[in-house]
Amino acid sequence: MDHGAYLKSVFGLEGKTAMITGAAGGIGAAISEGLAYAGAEVALCGRTLEKCQALADRINANGGKATAYHLDVSDMSEIVPRVEEIVARYGKIDVLFNVAGINKREGLLDVEEETYDRIMNTNLKGVYFVSQAVAREMYKRKSGSIINIGSHNDTAMLGGCSVYGAAKSGVIAITRSLAVECARYGIRCNAISPGHIITELTQVSWDSPNRAPYMRERIAMERGGQPEELVGMAILLASDASSYMTGQTYHIDGGCLCGGTPWEYDTKY
Repeated sequence: MDHGAYLKSVFGLEGKTAMITGAAGGIGAAISEGLAYAGAEVALCGRTLEKCQALADRINANGGKATAYHLDVSDMSEIVPRVEEIVARYGKIDVLFNVAGINKREGLLDVEEETYDRIMNTNLKGVYFVSQAVAREMYKRKSGSIINIGSHNDTAMLGGCSVYGAAKSGVIAITRSLAVECARYGIRCNAISPGHIITELTQVSWDSPNRAPYMRERIAMERGGQPEELVGMAILLASDASSYMTGQTYHIDGGCLCGGTPWEYDTKY
């Protein structure tokens, strides 16, 4: 048996078109490149078109197929036209990754309405209506996979992340709702919830003399994750290998939710 051909037949994404929001961020870029190099044609969407275009250029230079689009998911007037533009270019959308997200770390008693609305509009409302627009296209072919990006904060809370945590908890609820309502249309929906991943946005916490030790002692592997360590699950959920998986949330967190590093105990090892 040709093992490479078998794995390609199970996990390969050739012939699939994937739309990724927040494509040029740390996690978005890793997922975008992973999907492209697994064979998908990727439509890279983000608020900064220049960053998406630079990523598309890199993917194309390395043998992948990518195009860049401007999309601010908090702007409802942009969503449907952008989905229609991508469908006009590729003929379909097989996979949607809702990665776009923002945060502002401050105490619950300090949050102003403007901050609340800005985070919710991107992290929750944007996910809802991008998913709706894409699912309406997937419905026409009775096939598709939607993958949302949750967070450690959709289950366990950190101080100063009340609005972000509420939004990400809502994303998981939307994931389950999509899975229940869209299964009859051949559309699956799952979520990936990253743990403490090291990105440009989280580096400030990893550089902190207080936050970094706090995080490490709560992670069984005692280290932060890299965005590339999410790619395996991303490819699985985008591919036909996950054809019987829907409505689930997969935490990729180095063993954070399971209990972190243990207290001292007797062992000869």
